[in-house]
Amino acid sequence: GFPERLSLKTQALTAGLSTAAREAGVPFSTNRVGGMFGLFFSDANVTTFAQAIACDRTAFNRFFHAMLERGVYFAPSPFEAGFMSTAHDDDVIAETLAAARVAFAATQ
Repeated sequence: GFPERLSLKTQALTAGLSTAAREAGVPFSTNRVGGMFGLFFSDANVTTFAQAIACDRTAFNRFFHAMLERGVYFAPSPFEAGFMSTAHDDDVIAETLAAARVAFAATQ
C-alpha cells in the first residue's frame, strides 16, 4: 500500500496548491505521478517542453522565494520535479498549503 499512500499525499498537495492558486487568481497547473510532481504557472495543462518553457517563470520565482521565506523548500527551478516522502504527513501538507495561500498573493 505504500505507493498508493504516497500517490494520495501527492494528490492532496497538488490539488490543494491548485485550489489556493485559483482562489488567488493565479494561472497555475500541476502534473503528478506517484510521489513526483511539477508546478507550472500556466492555465494550460503542461504536457510538452514548449508548454513548460512558455510558463511564467517570473511568477514561479516569486512563489519559490515566498515559500522559502515561510520555511517551505521546493526545487528552485520551474523545470525540476518535486518529491513527496513518508515524512510529509497531513500536518506538513496543511502547513505547506497555508504558506502557499500567502505565497500565491506574492506572485501577483
